Amino acid sequence: MPEMILVGKVKGYFENIGVAAVELVDELNVGDRILIEKDGVSFEQVVSSMELEKLQVQRAFTGDRVGLKLDRKAEEGSSVYKLVLP
Repeated sequence: MPEMILVGKVKGYFENIGVAAVELVDELNVGDRILIEKDGVSFEQVVSSMELEKLQVQRAFTGDRVGLKLDRKAEEGSSVYKLVLP
């Protein structure tokens, strides 16, 4: 079972482009597997695209507010966890 590390909170979702604004509390990389959860509803996906101030980035850090391209809609206030295999 993977370890779940809280990496951020969804601060907004742009439905027209399928992107969530996420404020990070830990490091996140393109290629990381994440789980997005709120009120018992969750989904997983791999981070395929991440932007910081309209620039594509491979890595972002604590305090950054990034845009993540998502496969499904994420509700504002959702927790974003990085899934790490032991």
